[in-house]
Amino acid sequence: MSKHAVVESDDEVNERTTRAADAVSRLTRWHDDFPTPGVRFADLTPVFADAEGFRSVIDCFAAVAPEADLVAGVDARGFLLGAGVAAALGTGVLAIRKGGKLPPPVVSREYQLEYGSAALEIPADGVELEGKRILLLDDVLATGGTLAAAGALFQEVGAEVVAAAVVMELEFLKGREHQGDYPVTSIVKL
Repeated sequence: MSKHAVVESDDEVNERTTRAADAVSRLTRWHDDFPTPGVRFADLTPVFADAEGFRSVIDCFAAVAPEADLVAGVDARGFLLGAGVAAALGTGVLAIRKGGKLPPPVVSREYQLEYGSAALEIPADGVELEGKRILLLDDVLATGGTLAAAGALFQEVGAEVVAAAVVMELEFLKGREHQGDYPVTSIVKL
């Protein structure tokens, strides 16, 4: 995949998505009561460690927004995804960091998690973001706070999130309802 997307048939799109969904379903490890009691954690590490699984996820995400100028991945698994997709698209990649991990000045946004609260940050200078078309990536869409906060950061600096993509969406938590006007793609919905 390059910055200039190839027009694909519906069969090709379906085949790619099915390949990625099969890898995610087969390789994801589940952990009950992690990181806190009552939460069931989807560990996607085995998906990313599997060459075919990782490639299939990257291929799906790269097809979501081939017109993006910059790929942004949410701390920390989004870094892995973002780097792979940026390489496939021929763009740069930006790490959206957890609060306190970047030197100042930063643009910061607090948000609620299903098990607490947190903050995300991006650089306030050194990276020209105004007017950029952003493809926003994360591993799991749960309650939607993390992805929505990341999208709000880019809106605040004058960038446009053209699409967001996640490996897995937990539909029962209704996180999609908290996203901006950009389309959200998920490979697996539970």
